[in-house]
Amino acid sequence: MIKKHWKCAAVTPYYQETRTQLERCLASVQLQSIKTDHFLVSDGFAQDWLDQTDVRHLRLGEGHADYGNTPRGLGALLAASEQYDAIFFLDADNWLEPEHVALCIDASASSFGTSLDCDIVFSKRIFRRIDGTIMSISEEPNHTDTNCYFFFPGAFHLLSFWITMPKIMSSVGDRVFHALVKSRDLRTAECDRPTVNYHSTWSAHYRALGEDPPIGTKESVQINLKAAFDLMSEREMEIVSRLTGGLVWKR
Repeated sequence: MIKKHWKCAAVTPYYQETRTQLERCLASVQLQSIKTDHFLVSDGFAQDWLDQTDVRHLRLGEGHADYGNTPRGLGALLAASEQYDAIFFLDADNWLEPEHVALCIDASASSFGTSLDCDIVFSKRIFRRIDGTIMSISEEPNHTDTNCYFFFPGAFHLLSFWITMPKIMSSVGDRVFHALVKSRDLRTAECDRPTVNYHSTWSAHYRALGEDPPIGTKESVQINLKAAFDLMSEREMEIVSRLTGGLVWKR
């Protein structure tokens, strides 16, 4: 079965990004070759001008200090409850190539004959410097960035874990979610070319190219989950496992 009309949703959590960044993000969704609705979810610093645009603007009222996990998850669950055919994430400082949605749908259909038989499509990134120029950076093996998931209904049951994931894990939430996806027997496909423009503010990306990190970049997040787990009881560890979809965490 080939759908003639797609109901697609992009979910963007935002915090204190500039209006220029948000406008670039919004425009890239509006320019998709397949019409896509856009959910903007403020994480404590709502920008009123968004109410005058063609987006769904959700105000959470306060920040949650979890790297966008709460607004991301709530926006995605709302879209799922409204029976969208496909849902994907787009961080506020990133933007899409116009064919992103179409290529994700094509990849699902090419792999399974019909998109309805696919659960997730993995897209790819174009790494961009702060000034917008392209960086010759390759995707990290065995990892999927948050912006590179394209969910079909067969994977909507995973969306709630962005919200239930313990806050101590939020700085590495993309890695926790990647492990969750890999733990499931899902039908996945992959786009053959990059369509997500990733605005890199990570110092390591610049150093990898032999460049001095510009002002505004940041160091990689370091977190010792084992040390945190060592302080937990068996019951607390059991709850952590449940809140992350049954993943087994070693002390």
